[in-house]
Order: sequence, then structure tokens, then C-alpha cells
Amino acid sequence: MKTSFPELEFTEPERYELHEGPFYHFEVSRREFVQVLGAGILISVAVPSAFAQRSGRGGGTANLAQRLHLGADGMITVFTSKVEVGQGSRTQLTQAAAEELGVPVDRIRLIMADTAQGPDDGGTAGSRTTPSTVPAIRRDCAAARQLLVNTASTAFNIETKGLSVRNGLVEGLGSDRRFGYADLASEKYAQALKRDAGSGVAVTEVAQWRVLGTAVPRVGAVEIATGAHRFPSDIVRPGMLYGKVLRSPSYGAELTEIDLGPAQALPDVAAVRDGDFVGFAAPTSFAAEQARDAAAKTAKWKIAPHPSSDELYDYLRAHATSPRPRRDLRGSPDDALKTASKVLRETYHVAYIQHAPMEPRSAVAEWKEGNLTVWTGSQQPARVRQDLARSLRIPQERVRVIVPDSGGGFGGKHSGEVAVEAARLALAAKRPVSIRWSREDEFTWAYFRPAGVIDVAGGLDDKGTLVAWEHVNFNSGASAIATPYEVPNIATEFKSCDQPLRSGSYRALASTANAFARESFMDELAAASKTDPLEFRLRHLKNDRLRAVLVAAAERFGWRNEWKLNSARQSIGVGLACGTEKGSYVACCAKIQVDERAGTFKVLKVCEAFECGAIQNPGNLQAQVEGCIVMGLGGALREEIRFKDGKILNPMFSQYRVPRFKDVPEIETILVNRPDLSSVGAGETPIIGIAPAVANALFNAAQVRIRSLPIRNAALRAST
Repeated sequence: MKTSFPELEFTEPERYELHEGPFYHFEVSRREFVQVLGAGILISVAVPSAFAQRSGRGGGTANLAQRLHLGADGMITVFTSKVEVGQGSRTQLTQAAAEELGVPVDRIRLIMADTAQGPDDGGTAGSRTTPSTVPAIRRDCAAARQLLVNTASTAFNIETKGLSVRNGLVEGLGSDRRFGYADLASEKYAQALKRDAGSGVAVTEVAQWRVLGTAVPRVGAVEIATGAHRFPSDIVRPGMLYGKVLRSPSYGAELTEIDLGPAQALPDVAAVRDGDFVGFAAPTSFAAEQARDAAAKTAKWKIAPHPSSDELYDYLRAHATSPRPRRDLRGSPDDALKTASKVLRETYHVAYIQHAPMEPRSAVAEWKEGNLTVWTGSQQPARVRQDLARSLRIPQERVRVIVPDSGGGFGGKHSGEVAVEAARLALAAKRPVSIRWSREDEFTWAYFRPAGVIDVAGGLDDKGTLVAWEHVNFNSGASAIATPYEVPNIATEFKSCDQPLRSGSYRALASTANAFARESFMDELAAASKTDPLEFRLRHLKNDRLRAVLVAAAERFGWRNEWKLNSARQSIGVGLACGTEKGSYVACCAKIQVDERAGTFKVLKVCEAFECGAIQNPGNLQAQVEGCIVMGLGGALREEIRFKDGKILNPMFSQYRVPRFKDVPEIETILVNRPDLSSVGAGETPIIGIAPAVANALFNAAQVRIRSLPIRNAALRAST
């Protein structure tokens, strides 16, 4: 049965009046703009149409004023809709701008994720910042650099040939002449800027990089370390109230009756019911909780039936809903399986898991003259703006969404429910309202990584060569469902399901599930053909980039020696896995130790090789790879959402175990740099190899085949 969730029914106009007076179109005033940026000038010039696009998603901006502000003090402000959620994009985009403008990193001020300022570069998802937004910013900044050179050339009557920019100044003008961005920002050159940037603008070649390609320290790290940075949950507005929302007692429960009188009788409390939404605002969060609890005692609910996590996988298989499932076919896999010398068929399971960001959802909403401003933590500020406008029945032009650098997302903060909740309460209270979800709220009402059931079949000929492959995914998704191995007969299929829990994007999407099933099954096939798992993969792998990372990881790990030595060692196991997603390539080797007496095991070492084209910041890239490994360990070893009777059974960190420092093994990363290739994203793909590598190592050590995540020690204890 499909779960229904309380809807925020704010769309019927007769429910309330949004404002008194005329409609207003929210804009940043010139005074506010100058206060933020300081004196200077927007580069209000067009760039060549062949060079630019309307949005930065595919190229530069049509007008550089959308992207850049030149300060009279020499500071340059760059705008983007992208969000910093701990992945390092603020540093990376600052580097990109500094590289093309020819200035030090500390001369760049980056304003991110404000729907009232800057071009629409899209949301922060799908590892798109590196391949899409970095090139857009580089092109726009290269155009600004060329404009500086062109203006200097005209001002000093010198040909542009031989002129370049370094440290913000034009070089080649002669020893007694200086001209830089601060000069360009003066009124003297206002007329000179009313022209195109010029044709033939080119970004800096990789071989000439001075800022990109280096391990620039994280921008804003000092503020984060000292507590000076203000996350979304730290935002405070004058006269602000604190809000709490009454949640239903179980999934699908319908509110039939409630009395707000007891809550409204409390001092300075605003209470509102709108459909199934019931919220309270008060001067303190404690007072808001008291109001919520007082009203909750009067609430009556109609409870809906709901399956439990114990029956999850049978439920998913029985509730496949795709009338036309996505299916890719090559050759004749059915015939090849019938004639194969050996056929294996197995089923793999992955549980629902939480994103578990350090900062749960939060928002502050403020109405002013019929316009709405919301500060929130989201990876999709434009989408949140749309949600607010649609829910509150106001034009998008009257909604501004600002996303301060936030405490984690991992694909889990694409929706804007907390922003809508705060905005609705602020409308009722006529004062700014802050709502901060509790950890229990986050674990219950945020969406999850989808659970899945995956059926895999493979056929081997009499030489141990893979001749047929079938891969069917129920519910968890189609990302990385295609096998990278050379097989003449292939069928892959994804079937969506009417699932019991709300699910959505997660770091690397369904590739974590599909890679686990595929790479575990490849080891099962290797064992059936009595072949070293590394050799079996290489035999079926023609993709040069994937072969390169697999060989690099195996050689650094010492796979051949580890594999040979394993038969003489007790309780030690090694495993490997590889894969590709979003244009990047990863291979992972793992070593574990089994405690047969306790029926437990520990991951001792992980060696992972990763390639994502030309490396833009090796320090941040290494951090991304290591972070993916640790996060992937959580889903492999312990993380699982348990539920029964419409309630989450483990909605807090004391019950839902994410990796601790003591769980982290020795990690060795190999960054394979390919300066001859375009850079692609690195925040997701490194997570997909760790779970199957650990599962394969466990089979190597204890002959226990793991086909379900998380790996339960009970399975190991049963075997020993």
C-alpha cells in the first residue's frame, strides 16, 4: 500500500488572505546591493552569442552582470546558484574564477544560492557542478579578463597581442603603467564597458593552470572551525519566533479532530491549522513545544495500515507498478542462458537508509510588504522557491530563497517542506519564524535512499567466459544498472514499485545498490569459474579507464600477493570491486579480519583508485573519496531504517549507527589524474565500490556469501 504523507494544503485562496495591499515584485535594492558588495560596477556587457548561453548550465551567461561585480577595492564578486553543503564547491568555484580572472583566490568573493542574485546554474545534484558550472564560470571570467585587456589596450593605445593578466593587473603595458580590475570598476571606464567582450575568448589550458590543479585550502574553513560561520539553523531575524509542527503518529494517519484552544491560551503563541498541517509559533522553542503538546492531547487520528521492514522485500516485489518498465536488451540473453555451460541466479537486497546530515532541515521565513524571504538548507534553491510560490499561491517574483553554506545534504535536501512550514507559520504570526527539525523529524519525515530487490543471472561457457547477463532492479533505481563488462548477451531492467516509505535522491543514487549486486555477482561467477576475481574482471573488461583504476588499486593494494597468501592465513579476507558512474571511474580493494569466536568482523584496510578527468583540487578530491568510503561503510555494515505499524523504530543516532572514528579503517587513495580529459564530478562515484569489496572480502575470509545490505553479523555467526 502506498504511504500517504500529510500534505501542506496551502493552495485554496479562500483559506486566508496572503497580504493586504497590492502585489510587490521582490528585488534587491541598490542600497542593499552596495552594502553587500561595496562600491564598484557590474560588467553590463554582452558576450558573443556563439560563446554564451542564457544560463550557465551549458555555457557562460548572456550578460556578465549576472555573474560578476568588480569592486573599487579590487575585490571581485562572483555569483552562482550552486550550494555548498560540505563538498567543497565554494572553494572549487572560487578557484575557477581566480584562474580565469588572473587574481589570487583571496580576491574572489563568491555569493552562492540566492535566488535574487546571479544566474541560474541549476541545483546542486548529480555531480554537475564540475562538468557544468565550473566551465560556465571559467568562460564568464575569461570574458571579463579579455575585457580588461581590451580596455587597457584602448586606454594606452597598445595592441592586445602580448598583453596578459596576472595578480589582477595587465602585464605588458610598460613599467610605468598599471591597469587592473579596480581601474576597470571606476566611472571613468563606464562607457568603455558598453560593448561586447570580444570574440575568440578562450579559457586557460590545463597545462597553464596556476590556481586550478592545486590543493587550495577550503574557503571559509577558519569560520567553520571557530564557530563564526552561520549555518541555516543559526539564522536569527529581529522579532523572530520559533516554530513547531504537530506530526502524525504514524505514516498515512489522517487528522480528524483537534482543538487549538489550549495552545492559543498560552502567552504569545500563534497556532494554525491548514488541512493536516498544524503548527505553532512562540518566543522560544520550549514554549512552542508546550503549545504543540497541549494541542496534541486533543488530536484524534484515523490510523492507516502499513507494512513493516520485516516484510519489505517481498512487499516490493509484489508491488511493482511499472506498466512499461525500463528495459535494455543486447543479443539474446534468454537463449544464451539456456545453452550456457554454467548458470548462476541470485537475488540481492538493499535497505532504506537515511542521509543523516549533521544539520537537520531548518528554515527561517520572513514576510515583508507581501514578499517572502526564506533562509534554509537546500540543494535546490530554485525548486524550493517554486514550492513556496505554489503552496502559498504567490508569484515566484515575490519569493526569495537564500541558502547559507549548510551542514550536509548527500542528496537528501532537494525538497522544501521545512521552508513551506516556516513560511506558513510566519504568515499566521506576522513575524519571522524559525523551524528546526529534530533528529527524529529528520529520520522520520525526510525521504530515504530507496530500498531495492535486485535479481541477477549470468551464464558461463565451457571456458569460463561470461556469455549472458541479466540484471533486474525493483524499486531502488536504474543508475549504473548497465554492466561495464563485455558480454555478448545482456538484458537490464528497472521496475518502479508502490513502496511503503518516501524515498528520493541519495549520494550516487541507485548505483550503490546496482554496483553491490553486480560486483558481488561477478565474484560469484569468478568462484564458479575457479578464477581470481581480479583476473576474471580484467578478462571481461575493455574500457581502458576502468581497467586503469582497477589495475592501479590492485597493484597498490598488493592484490596478487594478498590473494595467494590468503589460503595460508586464518580469518583474513580480501575483496575488490570496480565501477563507473557519472563519467568517472573507481576501483576499491578491502581487507577484513573475522573474529570467529564472536561472529564479527572488522574492516582493516581500504585502497581505492579514482579517476574523474583533470583534477582541479587534489586536496578536496582526496577528502571526497575518503568521505565516500566512510559513508559507504555505513550503508554496508550497519545503516538500515527499521519500521513497523507506520512508525520508524530507530529514529535517532543512538539507534541508527553511522560510522564512528573507531570504525574507520586504514584508507589509501590513488588519484588518477587525466589532464587530457575534461573534469567531471567526484562527490558520488567513489561511494559505490566499498560495499561489494567488503562483502567479497567476507566471502574470501569465511566463505559466507553476503547478498543483503547492511551486512548482519547474525549471518556470519550462523556460519561459524
